[in-house]
Amino acid sequence: MNLKEKFSNVDQYFSPKIIDEVNDQYIKVAKIKGQEVPWHNHENEDELFYIVDGELLMEIENKPAFTTKKGDLFVVKKGVNHRVSSVEECSIMLIESKTTEHTGKVKSNITKSIAEQTY
Repeated sequence: MNLKEKFSNVDQYFSPKIIDEVNDQYIKVAKIKGQEVPWHNHENEDELFYIVDGELLMEIENKPAFTTKKGDLFVVKKGVNHRVSSVEECSIMLIESKTTEHTGKVKSNITKSIAEQTY
């Protein structure tokens, strides 16, 4: 599998697509552009972000915001309120437990079910 090729079928921002799985984890790809992701957390799961292309603004509650760039990896620990955004298109890979809800318990216009995340 070529990771960058998987992005060719991602045609909506903020809509992760499951491209494979490892044990109890999904591997997902997504494109981010704008500020649609609401503040949320994943009560029982960590969430890994890998920046494939572009830059992603990471906002972690009670910490200074920071920018992750192509090649960077960041893990948001379970229970930590966070949100992400990007001025220009950013391509990311996510590794999440299969139980991870897209935007945690927060429902918004971008929230996707697992069925909607199928590649």
